[in-house]
Amino acid sequence: MAKLSVNIDHIATIRQARGGAEPDPVAAAALAELAGADGITLHLREDRRHIQDRDVEVLRKTIKTRMNLEMALTDEMVAIALKTLPETVTLVPEGRHELTTEGGLDVILLQSSLKQKIALMKQAGIVVSLFIEPDLEQIKASHKVGADYIEIHTGMYCEAKGTSERNEQLRRIELGMSAARKLGLGINAGHGLDYRNILPVLKLPGIEEYNIGHSIISRASLVGIDRAVRDMLTLIKG
Repeated sequence: MAKLSVNIDHIATIRQARGGAEPDPVAAAALAELAGADGITLHLREDRRHIQDRDVEVLRKTIKTRMNLEMALTDEMVAIALKTLPETVTLVPEGRHELTTEGGLDVILLQSSLKQKIALMKQAGIVVSLFIEPDLEQIKASHKVGADYIEIHTGMYCEAKGTSERNEQLRRIELGMSAARKLGLGINAGHGLDYRNILPVLKLPGIEEYNIGHSIISRASLVGIDRAVRDMLTLIKG
């Protein structure tokens, strides 16, 4: 059965808007876990626009399920991962100009650096996932550099206009998943998924975990974290 990891970045975004201490992503993570979340995802960006170093340190001590630390492929972030030792690290592309992660990691271009840094983290017992497009060559490269998992970027599917384009993007995801399974890679998925557009994706067999943040935190602003997480879990776990 697929799992749900709740991304709490947007709780930190609200906090940083006023530069204060509330709402605390640590409290949000605890509430999400109490509601049944299988893991907590957080993205420590280089510009520290939402999650802060303090959050990473405290969450490492308080998360009861699994921590998935999203981060860029930099020496600084690898050092933080090796110090913090989250259960999973998901390497993502990062740009200062973007509002959120806009596409998948170019594994082909970054093979040399990825291979070295992935080896370091795996030696420390960290499971390494790469956030990529459902592209056959990127999937092959992910296997080649030693990744344990890929997280399929579902953004193009979520942004598709009309049934035909949406079905085309679903087919891309399905073909990518098939290739990943043949290579022995674990498969996660995320980006842009909400309570409606996730339904067709749930019909694709093989996704182990969904990493979802914006739609859950948006609903939580109206109905609370407990209800928002439980509603998503009902969809994912049937």
